[in-house]
Amino acid sequence: MEERYLMDSITVKKISVTHQQHYQDSLFPLVYAAQPNTCSDSVQRWLAQHKSQIEMELEINGAVLFRDFGIVDDQGFDAFIRAFDWPSFTYEESLSNAVRHNRTELVFTANEAPPSVSIFLHHEMAQTPIYPSKLFFFCEQAAASGGATPICRSDILLEQLQTEIPGFLKACEEKGIRYSQTMPAENDLQSGQGRSWASTLSAANVEEAEAKLKRLNYQWQWQSDGSLSVTTPVLPAVKMLHDGRKVFFNQLIAAFRGWQDARNNSKKSICYGDDSPIRNDDMAVVIKLADELTFDIPWQTGDVVLVDNFVTMHGRRPFGGERRVLASLVA
Repeated sequence: MEERYLMDSITVKKISVTHQQHYQDSLFPLVYAAQPNTCSDSVQRWLAQHKSQIEMELEINGAVLFRDFGIVDDQGFDAFIRAFDWPSFTYEESLSNAVRHNRTELVFTANEAPPSVSIFLHHEMAQTPIYPSKLFFFCEQAAASGGATPICRSDILLEQLQTEIPGFLKACEEKGIRYSQTMPAENDLQSGQGRSWASTLSAANVEEAEAKLKRLNYQWQWQSDGSLSVTTPVLPAVKMLHDGRKVFFNQLIAAFRGWQDARNNSKKSICYGDDSPIRNDDMAVVIKLADELTFDIPWQTGDVVLVDNFVTMHGRRPFGGERRVLASLVA
């Protein structure tokens, strides 16, 4: 791909990467590469100049990888994000299950779970009534081994589910999904879903937590060890985008495969909106098809990836050595 852009001494071109996927008129992911050693000011000007184009391409392609854009730390990543001038979705106001730590106002660690823990495919916070529209990821330090971020197009997955198990898809669309989990009293760094109930709910005490759960229409039960078990209201499993595409928008795969720790049983974490069970055989098909459609982002230190949260699921592979991937959310 030979498209090139010249502006303020920055050269940017669209490139191909190994195993890049092709879907009709889209690529997954779309990849931009800048000339190495590009200065930060030039990057900010280029991003501002091409913001509308990138936003359009993101919606079509589902994910955009930026390589060699001169981002080296959390401050540079923060400046990269601010060039788009999109409204932020802060970690504090989110209902994310993951333990994270802020580096800047907009930037936080992606997940503090141990390197051996797999984080399976999901749409960010689709297990809650409140979720971001886009996600930025920045590879501050690539792992010595493993550590890829798997991504999967949910519109393509939905098309395949319609062919393979249409009854399951119809039930998802008509009934919706409810999620159940138990949040610890204190952050549990050994779990990918280890964020405490106080942090998750931005609550200083039990009364504030219950007031927020009531506003969100959750069901809840306090456990003897101080942890909090909750079940969501009925949430959608299929979402219609404004361009007419349907996407398999949920956290079914992540919950079924990965919500397993000292407090949670992943096989009891999901059900249909009418409380009827979801068949393991159907989930096996969902997982198989999603795995076949997955692209593993081959992180290089300095890479930034922009993900459309409505179109694309993401996760995390286990890794060896030090791996630092930072994230930011867009409202």
